[in-house]
Amino acid sequence: MSEFLPCVEIDPPGKPEGVVVWLHGLGADGHDFEPVVPILGLPRARFVFPHAPRGPVTINGGMVMPAWYDIVAIGGNGAKDEDVRRSAKQLRALLEREEQNGVPADRIILAGFSQGAAMALHVGTRYPRALRGIMVLSGYEVLSPTREREETPANRTTPMLFCHGTADPLVPIAAGRLAYQAHAHPERPAEWHEFPMAHEVSPSELTVIRQWLGARFGRMA
Repeated sequence: MSEFLPCVEIDPPGKPEGVVVWLHGLGADGHDFEPVVPILGLPRARFVFPHAPRGPVTINGGMVMPAWYDIVAIGGNGAKDEDVRRSAKQLRALLEREEQNGVPADRIILAGFSQGAAMALHVGTRYPRALRGIMVLSGYEVLSPTREREETPANRTTPMLFCHGTADPLVPIAAGRLAYQAHAHPERPAEWHEFPMAHEVSPSELTVIRQWLGARFGRMA
């Protein structure tokens, strides 16, 4: 098995001035958000879209599919602890590879959608070096009881963007709000945006994402 997760990688001309690592949702793959890159207006950023390992998913009748972790019940507490830990280790290695390739952690944004958003939140808040930002799209929190003892001071003030659909039938908006409320505090610039949509990414949400990413990277855009 390769040392790193396989990824879709989109490089800018010349040396990248920042990196966005974007995690897909359950059953999708790294190609899922590849089409949004031209929309986001970051011509000097590198995009990395890792593929999750394949495994059986209990709530889907044990069907084998790309999954960051097995889900045994609806809700954040339904995530299998050992699977979350395994994927977190792989994703940390991916972030460290980007650093070793010349982009410091404070020029890396960790993003995700749905199950990928849960992993982005989990890994980002526990990463030992300060990231540029953490983006949680239609997501929720996993392993919340471990948050206080595992979160690192380095990412205590890391900016966060939370977006969610008001008609999401798969991840209730209440779960997204709980994750936001748990991580929003006076030291951290955290934004909450909700949209009249289901479990998806809408054009109006992409506008917010583009603006937020542009603000994180400043003149790089």
